[in-house]
Amino acid sequence: KDQGFHQFQQRFLGEGTFGKVAKCKNLSTNKEVAIKIIKNGFDNAGENELKALIEISKLDADEYNLVKCVDVFLYKSHVCIVFEILEQSLYDFLEDRRFRPLFVQEIRAIAWQLLIALKGLKSINLVHCDVKLDNIMLVNQDSKPFRVKLIDFGLASKTKDIPTGTRLQNICFRAPEVILGLPLDERLDMWTVGYVLGLYTNKFFTKTEENSKVVWKLDTPEQQSKKTGNQVKDKVNCRSFDDLKNMYHDQKKMTEVEQLIDLLKQMLEVDPNKRISPNDALRHPFFKLEKKELKTTKPQYGQDRLRQPSDPERDKTE
Repeated sequence: KDQGFHQFQQRFLGEGTFGKVAKCKNLSTNKEVAIKIIKNGFDNAGENELKALIEISKLDADEYNLVKCVDVFLYKSHVCIVFEILEQSLYDFLEDRRFRPLFVQEIRAIAWQLLIALKGLKSINLVHCDVKLDNIMLVNQDSKPFRVKLIDFGLASKTKDIPTGTRLQNICFRAPEVILGLPLDERLDMWTVGYVLGLYTNKFFTKTEENSKVVWKLDTPEQQSKKTGNQVKDKVNCRSFDDLKNMYHDQKKMTEVEQLIDLLKQMLEVDPNKRISPNDALRHPFFKLEKKELKTTKPQYGQDRLRQPSDPERDKTE
């Protein structure tokens, strides 16, 4: 039913294509929430997001690291979706720290949670279609360091409902199959998560000359040009994944870095048929190594705070 904002104290947090988000406090419960107010003319976007949220409600949002929807109402013909309050996006977090690269154990914690999110979405045949730094939120960095949740399901779609050739994702995060107009499914989210994890190493944020690009090189330039149909220009600043080894100077941790590189390569496999699945990614040695270290060594700074959320299904199989 139509409700008034007189029940809430509000402050706008940001604005996107389809709506604005306000941080509010329900005066009757004294509980803070985030309210997404869909703009006039974008009713379809609101309806699509509500459909996705209904599907997501079949999952435990906390277990699968997905934002929790708590209410929906109308206000002056605007669809308003009420979510749990979260702290800040990972883009804002990285910007605040001047885009200094994260430690490997911090990347591991984020990677684990995002893969659990993809596993949950895959189980209900839902594709997020817009994974990016702005849509990954820290829950509370003080009390739950590097606890994250995936948000914004305005472009999410059931796998069967994505027409071949649809242009999806932010252009910077676009999977090869989207660019090439191939059949699409949940594997495009895996590509984007891999790309996002590469961003946390910071090299993507290095400023280069105008019109140049920074890309991670999966193959030789010749191999890339054969797969994409585009020549790799000299102006493009290509870096090998092996360059990551030069960013982390602690040789004792080099095994971790090598495992991270291997995982990223499998997540960013150009052929979606060869790209790693969420289940296989969660079984990757990059995560098993962490479990082994936690059992056999004394906890290092921050390590006790960065343990991955449990995955009941995986625990049953190990």
